[in-house]
Amino acid sequence: MSKETDLVRVFTGTEILVSLLKEDLENAGIAVYVRNDFQSGISVGFVGGVISAVDLYVQESDLDKSYPILNEFRKINNE
Repeated sequence: MSKETDLVRVFTGTEILVSLLKEDLENAGIAVYVRNDFQSGISVGFVGGVISAVDLYVQESDLDKSYPILNEFRKINNE
């Protein structure tokens, strides 16, 4: 992923849900970026973010390709 500005947040949820969705998107050939501020804060010695708020991003160029997967995932998981 070249620039952070090319990333679009497509989902926020628990680490487990984000992990499941990440796998679905990657299986479809879509590169993803996961941002977990809580875990990042712990690793550097301070707490930041919320435990259940993990963000998942895709590149803007993959956004249209990701919509069917996102919609199906939300429907199955009542999101």
